[in-house]
Amino acid sequence: MEIENKPQRNKSFMSGFLFGVSSCLFIVSIVFFGRIFIEYVATDLLNRAGGQRGSLSEGEASIVNSATFEKLTAIEEIIDENYYKTDISREQLETGIFKGLVAALDDPYSEYYSAEELIQAHASIEGVSYGIGAYIGYDDEKEMTYISGIMAGSPAEEAGLREGDNIVKVDDEDVTQYTISEVVTLVRGEENTPVHLTIYREGETDFIELDLIRGAVLEQATVSHSIIEGDIGYVQITEFDDITIDQYAEAMAVLKENNVKGMILDLRSNPGGNITSLTEIARKILPEGLIVYTEDRNGVREEYHCDGKQELQIPLVVLVNEYSASASEIMAGAIQDYQKGTVVGTSTYGKGVVQKIINISDGTAVKLTVSSYYTPLGRSLGGVGVTPDVEIDLDRDLLYDEGVDNQLEKAIEVLKEKM
Repeated sequence: MEIENKPQRNKSFMSGFLFGVSSCLFIVSIVFFGRIFIEYVATDLLNRAGGQRGSLSEGEASIVNSATFEKLTAIEEIIDENYYKTDISREQLETGIFKGLVAALDDPYSEYYSAEELIQAHASIEGVSYGIGAYIGYDDEKEMTYISGIMAGSPAEEAGLREGDNIVKVDDEDVTQYTISEVVTLVRGEENTPVHLTIYREGETDFIELDLIRGAVLEQATVSHSIIEGDIGYVQITEFDDITIDQYAEAMAVLKENNVKGMILDLRSNPGGNITSLTEIARKILPEGLIVYTEDRNGVREEYHCDGKQELQIPLVVLVNEYSASASEIMAGAIQDYQKGTVVGTSTYGKGVVQKIINISDGTAVKLTVSSYYTPLGRSLGGVGVTPDVEIDLDRDLLYDEGVDNQLEKAIEVLKEKM
């Protein structure tokens, strides 16, 4: 189960449907073969989801029926006679139809994955990254993707990309109406190949044009650590992936060897991750009790507990910002509920739902929102996020011009008062 996904743009069913259909000319026999394929996929997905058509109203017929196929045929004929492009493939047509169906849920976190996109999604969860070395999220206010995090030593860092930069174009292709997966597909590529980005940055009077060279496929470290002022341990988690558990354990072993008296856990710009990684790390911090619980549409509750045997025994400060989402919010919220540490920074993103990837037998999948999550005290963070105990905005000019992190300095100050 996945509790992370950078939010992405909603699309209506018809816009997605028409995109898929109107983006290519008539293909011989597509109606016949298309019907078989769509019915098969729909049935396969329903079977894997428990055989329920729960998304339809009581008594309402399936949308996969003769009427929708007849309309598809009619639209296809119109396109065949009028559309001006001829270079769109059948695969693009089919993918557009399926994406439109899932987009009709009007849920920013649910998405249809093509086979290629599914491979990329699993690679991301496993901690594998390639391309420019940046995390991409979705800006709900601007309705476009943005850079939510940058990996150290990456092409993105070297080119001068910043957190919060909005992606306008990739290789001169306008991506302002694209989903996260679509943008990521364009940005990623083979090692040592160029990619050109057009960026909108707050405060700039014109777009920023950047040329980057894609990096190799590497396992990206999700945990970094250091010792500050001799006795303060600093641990940053950039994402909760499979590899994060061992990396966190290694970092904590180093801090223990150095006899740190307090710890700063930096979850800023952490977009989330999988629930296994989150809970395993939470069990090394929290006292005995609930970590998080989820509830699905039928009220079925699933709880994740901590036995308290590995509870952190030194003062703790947690850093968060507006790009901290999902799993990182659960961690900060649980620490706050147990009064285990002080949360410093700005209010988090506010993602209060859980996604699950449901595989389809042809190598594609649907990522679907399946439940809501709650902190140990029953707080839903959806649309609200975690409000810090100590609020302080990041001074970006000070950070980029002088390398001074005023939020981290505040965290150090708060921690010293607790030590």
